[in-house]
Amino acid sequence: MRFDLPEVDAFTRPYWDAAAEGRLLVRRCGGCGRAHHYPREFCPRCWSEAVEWERASGRATLYTWSVVHRNDLPPFGERVPYVAAVVDLAEGPRMMTEVVECAEGALRVGMGLEVTFRGAGGVCVPVFRPLA
Repeated sequence: MRFDLPEVDAFTRPYWDAAAEGRLLVRRCGGCGRAHHYPREFCPRCWSEAVEWERASGRATLYTWSVVHRNDLPPFGERVPYVAAVVDLAEGPRMMTEVVECAEGALRVGMGLEVTFRGAGGVCVPVFRPLA
């Protein structure tokens, strides 16, 4: 069993298909106009079911992070150290992710990031790196 791969179902398939093509999607509510992430079939703010997939810009700012030096769950132990992070997407939602291609000492709250994708087991997951 792989602990680092999501379960893809009929509802989330558009999200994972877009990720495989290098695009990040969020859901936007037609009722209140706000975007949300992780994907849900209703708006977590106003409960409207009038939500649609929308391509995100892929830009974010670093909200917080933790450098993980030990993780006994496979395959994470093979990746240590890694940066587990929470980012603020340009569209508004906060997202849990990983920061890559950045030295630990260069991490700063509010730093600009851009999405990139890591593929594993047939699924691509969004991770973020510093803006070029």
